[in-house]
Amino acid sequence: MEIAGRLAVVTGGGSGMGRELVVQLATAGCDVATCDVHEPSLTETVELASDAAPGARVTAHQCDVSDEAQVNTFRDAVLGQHERGHVNLLFNNAGVAGGYSFVSDDRAAWDRTFAICWGGVYHCSRAFMPLLIASDAGYIVNTSSVNGFWAALGPDVPHTAYSTAKFAVKGFSESLITDLRLHAPHVKVAVVMPGHVGTGIVANTTRVLDGDAAAEALREVSDGFSAQAPVSAREAATIILDGVRNDEWRILVGEDARALDEAVRADPLAVYGADGSSSRGEPGCQWPSTRRHSVSSSA
Repeated sequence: MEIAGRLAVVTGGGSGMGRELVVQLATAGCDVATCDVHEPSLTETVELASDAAPGARVTAHQCDVSDEAQVNTFRDAVLGQHERGHVNLLFNNAGVAGGYSFVSDDRAAWDRTFAICWGGVYHCSRAFMPLLIASDAGYIVNTSSVNGFWAALGPDVPHTAYSTAKFAVKGFSESLITDLRLHAPHVKVAVVMPGHVGTGIVANTTRVLDGDAAAEALREVSDGFSAQAPVSAREAATIILDGVRNDEWRILVGEDARALDEAVRADPLAVYGADGSSSRGEPGCQWPSTRRHSVSSSA
């Protein structure tokens, strides 16, 4: 799909892959509307995009994608500010980590994580799908995760809310392939499966679940997670946009994502162990070592 001259919507545009998508889309000649819950980060993103592409129109909108009413307000603002009756590209990128154990951890964190990582994709897809269909060419790009292949952070580290949501995003995206082909063939869909990408998801997750002070206290952990990543957020955004240009429906980001995909397909029972003990460990991926604040993907 040609990107120049289109209108793109990017959720979670305040940092990480979302920010890089906004900047690269603008540089490619695309008008962009982006949202995030953290308004100061959005301001930084718009400044970066304006510096990279002075002629592009980039608008920022504060929105919690887990709240359908806020998503609908965001949609209406996009149409009003960009003066169009359609959108061409929807990047459902917003996400947080959290909700590690369904059995022993706090329910509020579990529900909040699931509401953002799956509910955000659902609400935004509902809100913007009619506008994608109203375009001459549309693309919905949903960010899942390697945790949509393998539902853990390590042999002894559950990640149930995040993994459940990312499996849902993957299944939803694949189900749209046939649905769109039959009912809106000019709209395509892609599911993105990132491995360890250098983003601020550690700090962002903590900010959303525990507040700004807690996020600042984890700044060193967050910076370390980003610095150790084999793929930068900028590289990940480039891979995603190249996939869109090439009309791909399945976009793997990072060699760890490819290795895990192959391992799960080759021997799905061994991934967790016959008794659920994850006897093979982390098949092809390298995860952060801490439990409470470790993450595996890249919103």
